[in-house]
Amino acid sequence: MRGARVAPFWPRPLPRLRLLLLSPLLFALFPPTRPQGSPAPLQCYGVGPLGNLNCSWEPLGDLGAPSTLHLQSQKYHSNKTQTVAVPAGQSWVAIPRERLTVFDKLLVWGTKAGQPLWPPVFVNLETRMKPNTPQLGPDVDFSEDDPLEATIHWAPPTWPSHKVMICEFYYRRCQEVTWTPLESEVKTMPLAPVEVQDLELATAYEARGRCRMENEEDLWGEWSPILSFQTPPSAPKDVWVSGNLCGTRGGQEPLLLWKAPGPCVQVSYRVWFGAGEQEVSPEGVVPCCNLSIPTWAEWARVSAINATSWDPLTNLSLVCLAPGSGPHGVEVSGIAGGTEMLVTWQQGPGESQEHVVDWARDGDPLEEFNWIRLPPGNLSVVLPGNFEAGVPYRITVTAVSAWGLAPAPPVWGFREELAPLAGPALWRLQDVPPGTPAIAWGEVPRHQLRGHLTHYTLCAQSGTRPAACKDVSGSIRNVTLPDLHWGPCELWVMASTMAGQGPPGPSLRLHLPDNTLRWKVLPGVLFLWGLLLIGCGLGLATPGRCRHLWHKVLPLWVWEKVPDPARSNSGQPHMEEVPQAQPIGDLPILEVEEMEPPPVSEPSQASTLLDSGYEKHFLPTPEELGLLGPPRPQVLA
Repeated sequence: MRGARVAPFWPRPLPRLRLLLLSPLLFALFPPTRPQGSPAPLQCYGVGPLGNLNCSWEPLGDLGAPSTLHLQSQKYHSNKTQTVAVPAGQSWVAIPRERLTVFDKLLVWGTKAGQPLWPPVFVNLETRMKPNTPQLGPDVDFSEDDPLEATIHWAPPTWPSHKVMICEFYYRRCQEVTWTPLESEVKTMPLAPVEVQDLELATAYEARGRCRMENEEDLWGEWSPILSFQTPPSAPKDVWVSGNLCGTRGGQEPLLLWKAPGPCVQVSYRVWFGAGEQEVSPEGVVPCCNLSIPTWAEWARVSAINATSWDPLTNLSLVCLAPGSGPHGVEVSGIAGGTEMLVTWQQGPGESQEHVVDWARDGDPLEEFNWIRLPPGNLSVVLPGNFEAGVPYRITVTAVSAWGLAPAPPVWGFREELAPLAGPALWRLQDVPPGTPAIAWGEVPRHQLRGHLTHYTLCAQSGTRPAACKDVSGSIRNVTLPDLHWGPCELWVMASTMAGQGPPGPSLRLHLPDNTLRWKVLPGVLFLWGLLLIGCGLGLATPGRCRHLWHKVLPLWVWEKVPDPARSNSGQPHMEEVPQAQPIGDLPILEVEEMEPPPVSEPSQASTLLDSGYEKHFLPTPEELGLLGPPRPQVLA
């Protein structure tokens, strides 16, 4: 702090008697400006052995701040008065130490335009000072029995070392705001350590102190630097499991969890797993605050490294009791006007047991897990925390005993249900029966559903017709649609919760054929066949009159008198399968004598068409025409 420059003022020498008479006069000139017992508007004190004299004040209403500060010596130079100019708008001034005399006594007042503003303030430079800060620690000792106590060693301020000072000390937990006084004020002579009682294990604390001169009750020195210390570690108070320990295990193994000891605390642990009399401890030190549970483990035990002798281990049975032995009827509801959730349940069979209620936000990993343990007889709990509206939380209530764990089926709870954010997606199934469309839809993701599903709403719109909707049970996700109109059709589904209906999901577009078309065409086909039959009947009855119609109605092969060879297969050679000759062996040799066959007349052109099945159907056989004679026998020699 830079002080204003002191302008020395040397008043006219006055006899001591006149000075003593002047002091009451100065007090008489100042009207009372503050209530009795309130701090004076002007405060002055020294800082350090060679520090400046600091003076500060508060504005006095319309009078404002002083423009000049007067200092009159009362011990060494009774006739000496100094003035200090005050910068405009400033409420403090520092008088350099070289302008003062050690252990002097001063009378200080302020003026503005030559008029005093408040009564003079008496300042003893020997006692009116702020001492330095005390030094705490670094050694802190702890008791070896319960309850836990700490002893803090400290050193008094380095100045003034020859004066008796009064010191006070405060402490708090790490990261807390409020400080708690340790004990009554302590004198620097004789010097004694400070004791802190009723501390908790595995907890971080902070301490600080300050001192004042013995006769200056309202002038405390600055606070000392904060001393941070940690009490001895201890085993976790509560151990629990996350994951599906007593059900079908998924991809992640269940974890053994315990709560961190608190902010600013570092603790290492050791964990034992066992089955019956067998126990196995993981190698090395386990960090805070989870560890995978082996599939064979039946119990777990956790302890802290360097724990106190009286700190017990923490045990938990991992045996899953028979289904149905746990609590049932778990219900979750929000609290009006709050962010907590209320969980209630009914006790399972058997005697009253402890219950553990755990919860986790949908999608959070197993490590981000919360739980609360309740004594026997409690069948409800208000879960602390800032639960968000529309967010699902997985909540499980488990009965805990020395024999094992009996969990209830987990439920999904909401502090407040909201309308869904999206609808389900549709797809088409195989028509059952053929021609009747069948569709199905998927589930809305839980974080988008934002509540408990009440029902679905299926909507269909065919062409330009208005959309038709109907409600479907929340347990059904596929339907058949026999009443849809033919042509283009659009389908969509909406999900609903207790808070309302959500938006439609992705639509499915279909184009349905007209199933009644064949029944509309059948009468026309029958009518045409009837006309054809009537025409054929009339043609047979009157062939001469209707011959010109044959060429237009009947096929060409019906009214042709001579079949067209282009539609015949007679031009193709007739291939017959000839059996393969036997190999020549020891067979008798036959001599064949050739005989001249009798002359045969040239067959007509019609004989070349005998191989066609088409012509055989309409023409007479060669035998009927007498073109072929009986076959002649061959003569074998």
